[in-house]
Amino acid sequence: MSKTADTATAMPARASVPSPLAALQPEGWPIPKGYANGMAGEGRMVLTGGQIGWTPDGIFPPDFLGQIRQTLENVVAVVGAAGGGPEHIARLTWYVTDIDAYRDCLKELGPVYRAVMGRNYPAMAVVQVVALVEPEAKVEIEGTAILPV
Repeated sequence: MSKTADTATAMPARASVPSPLAALQPEGWPIPKGYANGMAGEGRMVLTGGQIGWTPDGIFPPDFLGQIRQTLENVVAVVGAAGGGPEHIARLTWYVTDIDAYRDCLKELGPVYRAVMGRNYPAMAVVQVVALVEPEAKVEIEGTAILPV
């Protein structure tokens, strides 16, 4: 179940489902790439706890991109337990232990992200932290989804 960045980029991207959410774009602001400035929607809110890049067996992929992919899959799984999908995710907050590793992998990150999330780009923030609770974790992501009622 664990996937490394090599297998993640070789897999086809997830088909995008139209989102019931609307991106918010203030007039005159530059259009963001890979995220939205804000999202609006109506429905039932689903809040995920901070998800990390381990499989249900507690195994971490060894590389940064592999952990990002698994973390995103875990966020989507929690939203899925409520009946939603990536298209319902309105916000993601990423906590990374190495901001340079994040910046250095942006080109490779796009295909990994789209393989899990499709072309759904919610409001996002990325924050560097000193450490995460699990010593092997390189990334933690929490999300907010809005599901139709």
